[in-house]
Amino acid sequence: MELNDEVRSRAANTLRTWALDEDLKQQALKIPAVAEAAKRISARYIAGEKASAAVALVAANRGRGHLGSIECVGESVRDADVAERETQEFLRLAGSLAQLDEKPTLSFDLSHVGSVVSPETGLHSARRIAKAARDAGTSIMISAEGSGRTDLVLDLYEALSTEFPETGVTLQARLHRTPKDLSRLLSLPGPIRLVKGAFLEPLDVAYARESAELTEAYLDLAAVLVEAQHRVNLATHDADLVAVLQARLGESLKQEHVEFEMLQGLGPELLDRLRDEGHRTREYVVYGPQWWLYVLNRMAEHPERVLQALADLWP
Repeated sequence: MELNDEVRSRAANTLRTWALDEDLKQQALKIPAVAEAAKRISARYIAGEKASAAVALVAANRGRGHLGSIECVGESVRDADVAERETQEFLRLAGSLAQLDEKPTLSFDLSHVGSVVSPETGLHSARRIAKAARDAGTSIMISAEGSGRTDLVLDLYEALSTEFPETGVTLQARLHRTPKDLSRLLSLPGPIRLVKGAFLEPLDVAYARESAELTEAYLDLAAVLVEAQHRVNLATHDADLVAVLQARLGESLKQEHVEFEMLQGLGPELLDRLRDEGHRTREYVVYGPQWWLYVLNRMAEHPERVLQALADLWP
């Protein structure tokens, strides 16, 4: 099904509005049939509500030749007690990775573990998770947040890197500021995950979604990272963008410091093909009970996925 740009934009904005509507979420999930349908749809994008389901899926993906990353989904925690509870979940998750031969990275939003409560709380929580990850034989990857939090994320990341230099961070190609941010971060050793960027942003801050300017920005940033021999995760599900990356950067994309990364349920065939072609690949697995916003945002990125959601309702 082809949607014109206006319809796609309106559909995406509707889905994002639903994602942020807590009343809608609560009312919808009170209806057993709706709750069951929503959970069935979410299964494409979420491993389950428990860490054990995510760990099992990461192990299965490793059997397909992919490295892994795990996140307990959540963001924008404004209560210190909740932030501590979520931090404890990540600490338990790190401890559960001992059973795996190839350890996944742990990914999370700093706002999920307290940075909105206070920068000190977020940094303290992140340090504990980074230590638990290191003890488990892996590392953490800090996720990107909206442009209003980019300075906070990068400041905390730099502070964290002094003690845990293996820590990674995510940059959004959509933001006009990102080339300067990349220059700032290239002196740090941690991997950089490069994404297009999925947040609602004004055009004076970010390129329009699906624009030629965004594609060129992503390609330019990727080239800088690859040519600088800096560890980079090229995180995209866009097959056309992948094709252009391969055309421009060729065999350099098969170097040890380069990975292609994709979210669970979004482009598994493309990820498998890249693995078969000799690229390092990683699948990002998400779990947890707070999946409503995450799943609707995945569909908002490509409203055509609503049709896939309807198909997933069929037994």
